[in-house]
Amino acid sequence: MVATDDEEIAQVALKYGAKVPFLRSNENANDIATLADVIDEVKKAYVEIVQKYEYACCILPTAPLITVQSLITAYHILLEKNVDSVRPLIRFSYPIQRALKMKDGKIEVFYSEYLNTRSQDLVSAYHDAGQFYWMKFESGLRGKNKFGFEISEVQAQDIDSEDDWKLAELKYYLCNDINLQINQKNT
Repeated sequence: MVATDDEEIAQVALKYGAKVPFLRSNENANDIATLADVIDEVKKAYVEIVQKYEYACCILPTAPLITVQSLITAYHILLEKNVDSVRPLIRFSYPIQRALKMKDGKIEVFYSEYLNTRSQDLVSAYHDAGQFYWMKFESGLRGKNKFGFEISEVQAQDIDSEDDWKLAELKYYLCNDINLQINQKNT
């Protein structure tokens, strides 16, 4: 099922076998609508046509490096841990406790209390990979019991710019080259 407000995208989705039961509302097709808002709208539309599900998965179109294995892993976590939602996470490559801010070229630290702490002693921080979300249909993304699992930074690239596209291509070739090498060793 594809959720869009764009007729052209809807036609392409239909051409390739997806369902587009409705176009997204103006309210949920703008730059300030949250993903949770969009999912709530989709869930409501399905309930109105008397289709309710136990689970749902939202796959974002700006994340081309999703793997089947990650989808399966997240689904199993959703079932086994009995959580409201599951998503892939990426560890920040540098401790966020040492983040800097800059104003007119002058830098300041965000957290001065960590200036002399060894980086290996700082707690790891993660960010949402922005690829997909498995969730219980009832709670959607608004549920409080959220779970994540770590994936490699090479396994994800959100595409919002031309540079993002280039990075996605590099990561794609890198991942496929690694997979090719592993498969060749196993044969």
